[in-house]
Amino acid sequence: MLSSTMEKALNEQIREEYYSSYLYLAMSAYFESLDLRGMARWMRTQAQEEHGHAMKFFDYVFERGGTVVLAAIDAPQVTWASPAAAFAAALSHERHITGCIHRLVEAAAAEHDHGTVNFLQWFVKEQVEEEATAEPIARRLEKIGDNMVGLLFTDRELGSRGA
Repeated sequence: MLSSTMEKALNEQIREEYYSSYLYLAMSAYFESLDLRGMARWMRTQAQEEHGHAMKFFDYVFERGGTVVLAAIDAPQVTWASPAAAFAAALSHERHITGCIHRLVEAAAAEHDHGTVNFLQWFVKEQVEEEATAEPIARRLEKIGDNMVGLLFTDRELGSRGA
């Protein structure tokens, strides 16, 4: 059984994960508006992945006898100054989520909730992967700037994600 404190924290993480999905979907729409369909596809895939993360938390709360309480999700930003700025924002957001996951692990450990600590280890590993995936793209796009050849090459490369 989850403590009320842990249940509340996990419900907040469900909201964070759904916001992540919403944010990446907004980024996908932004890239579609720029005719950068490869980047749009990459972000759409990311949005679907984040939805899956939310559902892992959703199911876990029920598995532990808790109650899921869905909270309102803020509207995400919808435009960015450039593709590089959008990916920099994605990386920053992943770092925020990493901090959220770490705080959850610390809270679960403080409560001696070993089941939740164990459950969260998948997310700890996942966040390492998320940052390691987003960071080189953000760095590359920063170097490319507004060079159309570089943008189109990167767009094509990112469009192969999940193909």
